[in-house]
Amino acid sequence: MKNIELLLTDNVDNLGIVGDVVKVKPGYARNYLLPTGLGTVPTEEAIQALAARRAEVEKEMKRIRAEREAIFEKLQEFELTLQRSANDQGILYGGVSQHDIAQALQEEGFPIEDRMVRIGQQIKRLDSYMIPVALDQDLKTEIKLWVVSDRPLGELDEEIEEAIDEADGKGGDSAAGDDGEQGDGADEATKAAADADA
Repeated sequence: MKNIELLLTDNVDNLGIVGDVVKVKPGYARNYLLPTGLGTVPTEEAIQALAARRAEVEKEMKRIRAEREAIFEKLQEFELTLQRSANDQGILYGGVSQHDIAQALQEEGFPIEDRMVRIGQQIKRLDSYMIPVALDQDLKTEIKLWVVSDRPLGELDEEIEEAIDEADGKGGDSAAGDDGEQGDGADEATKAAADADA
């Protein structure tokens, strides 16, 4: 069946903005656009009625576009660092998600939505990563993400060394105690032999 024309009464992602006359499949029109009020039959009267609203939307879209272009420039060669808990092999106890990265960028002053961060799956280990960020269809860049341990470097080694030193210390005390007991026994034996000779 041939596509049909509809007038959009509101913005529809990946299709158009209010006031656009678009061609869509009959099923899409019948099952979604028409029942939800997002589309209607295109007539001159309907198009004119939406003209003012369309002008407002176009103005807003220009503002958003200018903001995204500015963000795009600032994101060039931007580096982001996230601290996470990990085991000795660098495997994270909890992964880094699309939402985590978007939220961290927001905290840095970038109004980035989750859907703009393009990672296929969660990050699971300590390392550096190039993360694609798509602000618009023609505004795509990458940022460098460092996923680092939330513990200072060498902290684990220090803990291990302290445990070893503590174990060595206890072992030394035990040996010294045994030697002391043996020494006392030897003194008593020597004294007994001297008394017998006398």
